[in-house]
Amino acid sequence: MAGVLLRTVPAMDGEQWLTSYQERLREFGARAAQAQKALAGLCATVTSRDGAVTVTVNPAGALQRLALSDRSEGMTRVQLAAAVLATARQAQGEAARQATEAVAPLVGDDAEAMRMLRSHLPVEDGAR
Repeated sequence: MAGVLLRTVPAMDGEQWLTSYQERLREFGARAAQAQKALAGLCATVTSRDGAVTVTVNPAGALQRLALSDRSEGMTRVQLAAAVLATARQAQGEAARQATEAVAPLVGDDAEAMRMLRSHLPVEDGAR
């Protein structure tokens, strides 16, 4: 066969193959459990640069906590709304980064799926 590269695979009996497969499944299950545990405890808290707004979100980016400091008292409603939204976006981005890192051992840090996930993460701007 011209142009075809044939690769030889070492002979493996059925029992060896099954043992190897079961070991890979155990390893994958352990990585999945680790990712699940990391995701379960994940949240991101970000405070605005001026300290007026602090936001906490869960791994899905849903708002869990909103705190307004005394610094928010001098803000107009429009300024306060903008600060809350900007801080929430920063927290959501941080939660997404944490979630991505939590699943990296499961998917594989160098996998195409991880590159795609990371390419969709927001760029940080001013979180502390």
